Amino acid sequence: MKWLKQFGSFWYDFIVGDDWRIAVGVVIAVAIVYLAAHRGFNGWWILPIAVAVLLSFSVVRVMRDRLP
Repeated sequence: MKWLKQFGSFWYDFIVGDDWRIAVGVVIAVAIVYLAAHRGFNGWWILPIAVAVLLSFSVVRVMRDRLP
């Protein structure tokens, strides 16, 4: 059972990493693209925009935390 815990810990650390908010945002963006595709909407552009927005928010939050 130790290997199962290590396996789960690896995937949690790999997917979530340092910021769980980014992971949740990416999951939500993928879900939106999935729903759009299944409704016949060509929404391939949603994911790159979501990643850019999430990256921007992450950088702003880190910079805000590091400034005195």
